[in-house]
Amino acid sequence: MNDFTHFDERGRAHMVDVADKPDTRRIAVAAGRILMQKETLQMILAGNAKKGDVLGIARIAAIQASKRTAELIPLCHPLALTRVAVEFSADEAEFAIVCRVTAETVGKTGVEMEALTAVNVGLLTIYDTCKAVDRGMRMDNIRLVEKQGGKSGHWRAV
Repeated sequence: MNDFTHFDERGRAHMVDVADKPDTRRIAVAAGRILMQKETLQMILAGNAKKGDVLGIARIAAIQASKRTAELIPLCHPLALTRVAVEFSADEAEFAIVCRVTAETVGKTGVEMEALTAVNVGLLTIYDTCKAVDRGMRMDNIRLVEKQGGKSGHWRAV
């Protein structure tokens, strides 16, 4: 269990001690998508959904979720986020909306979980606002795309 930082030498879960780590600028980018029927995508892009501005609502939900990550994931440290940017784009060939979140902080631990939580909640919000017309929507390819800062430096998915 020594390779897993959230477990002690006896295999018990614990919050990692970051007290002695220096504050550094931390950036994480996560992405994912939600696939849907062609008509559902057209409705979202045209702004004709009954619940209103689907992507505007999803953007706010994603930002809120990033700020509440420590409440949802038991061993995450609460972070003072300095920026959360949420971008949605349409993939008309795949009938999908892609969500990309960049989260930033200056602190002792990274913001990967905040970016990933934001992507998930943003996509779930799209599902919620459109489920009356398309219950078969599917979220996939949710992943960390890039991270910067801290001891491990810069990492980018290949």
